[in-house]
Amino acid sequence: MSTKAFVLDNSVVVAWALAEENPGSERIMDALADQEARVPGIWPLEFANALLVAERLGRLTEARAVEVREIVLALPIAVVPDDPARVLSTVLALARQLGLSVYDATYLDLAMRDGVPLATLDDRLRDAARRCSVPLLVDEPILQRSPLVNSTLPKPRT
Repeated sequence: MSTKAFVLDNSVVVAWALAEENPGSERIMDALADQEARVPGIWPLEFANALLVAERLGRLTEARAVEVREIVLALPIAVVPDDPARVLSTVLALARQLGLSVYDATYLDLAMRDGVPLATLDDRLRDAARRCSVPLLVDEPILQRSPLVNSTLPKPRT
């Protein structure tokens, strides 16, 4: 596939949404000037959940979440549909083999399938990419990772 594309993990988009300063995420944003980002079909659900969690934790107002959503939707991000049979076989096996969530394995699988680099701030996903010989768009230590990626809220008090 094209070398002018990369797979974009939700951890990076969440860092942008929360305006977290991170040289790696800033360089990934710069790459969008001349490259297309690809995300698996699950990405809109993950990103929407991260926005909602950020609202509930008081890190974003609803109005700011709407602004962020519109900015992100204007970026050159292509959502690649997931094939259910592939997710339930190849992606599940990859997740088992590498100790990843199936969600993270969908990003890695897409990068492997398309032969493009992976952009992520998730240390576990970065390590898995290295083990699978998938190039990282930014391959350097990451300074921070958003606590909203794959996070859950405490149960409401009753």
